[in-house]
Amino acid sequence: MQFDWRAFSGPVLTAATALIAIFADRVLIGAPDPAPLLICIIAFAGSLGGLASGMISAAIAVAASALLFLHHRNLPGTDAADLARLSMLALTAVATAAITGLLRKRLVDALAWERTHHTTAERLAAALDQFEIGIVLLDADTRAEFINRAFRDYFALSDAKAASKPPFIALLYHGRDTGAWEMPEEEFAEFIAQRTKMMRAGDQTPIIINLRDGQVLRFSCTALPDGGRMLSYTPVTDLVRHTDDPATADYYQSLRGGGNRGLIRYLRAAE
Repeated sequence: MQFDWRAFSGPVLTAATALIAIFADRVLIGAPDPAPLLICIIAFAGSLGGLASGMISAAIAVAASALLFLHHRNLPGTDAADLARLSMLALTAVATAAITGLLRKRLVDALAWERTHHTTAERLAAALDQFEIGIVLLDADTRAEFINRAFRDYFALSDAKAASKPPFIALLYHGRDTGAWEMPEEEFAEFIAQRTKMMRAGDQTPIIINLRDGQVLRFSCTALPDGGRMLSYTPVTDLVRHTDDPATADYYQSLRGGGNRGLIRYLRAAE
């Protein structure tokens, strides 16, 4: 059984403080009231060890205060004051232990949920990186929260640039700057305006995109409930090129790298 020092540290510290207070009350005249310090220790115990640790510390603090109350009963005029102080301490101690213990539980549960959510997100990202379909997830401000490996390979997007959460329009200009798009320069401004308008409207009409290396992608946009967008770039090269002249088949295969995205990635890295 593993020793949980967090659960025991609060009660031990409370007991030690109570014993010191009882000893000082019997030896010293006019010893200070330990109640404020005990309440602080109870809060520490609840936040560090949880509800059970806080309640045990509260019980120790109330018991120690009761011993001090019994010691003062022989002194005139102290019974009512000590009884009121003991009642207030008991109420405050229990409330402090309950509040700090429950807050700690909520915090621990939130951290556990976030850890699980983060692990699931990492597994999902790793799975999406295995797809041949390029995937881009945009937030409500059209910034890319996730870009999978296929999209990075199609448009020669570096990992550092993908991690910087570029806006959607920056991805379009990146494709232009790297020469990924197969279109005249004078048509690019209209192309960007049309793509941006359709993306913002959540238009799901598919668009065929020709890349300069011979690949053909089908672009589609899906509106997400949180206001974001999911962009998909599905390779349809073989479907589109099936009517090409057979004499040029080897040429298109050489441009596409035989369908091997890994080879394209290495060639771009070498450039």
